[in-house]
Amino acid sequence: MIKLIVSALIACGALAQTGCAVKSGQSTMGQYVDDSTITARVKKRFAEDPDVAATRINVETMKGTVQLSGFASSDNERARAVQLARSVPDVVDVRNDIIVRAPTQ
Repeated sequence: MIKLIVSALIACGALAQTGCAVKSGQSTMGQYVDDSTITARVKKRFAEDPDVAATRINVETMKGTVQLSGFASSDNERARAVQLARSVPDVVDVRNDIIVRAPTQ
């Protein structure tokens, strides 16, 4: 009997943690999935583009608004990252917090 109760408590804990996957500000699990898809698409475009260092630019999405942060080696790279993010379907807006800084040796 105790094993059954412990198993039930573990299952409830797992379900409660899964429900926490929706970030603050996202109203539904569907919105979270949509935002995750947008983020993945933006990152994919960065990885495919030879002018953007995908590993130096962070991407986060909330309700269709993409926020870019991190570092670019030039103004052209910074602008290209914004252009690529805006070209992804379902992107509502792009906030560009990328800092231009020469790469370190």
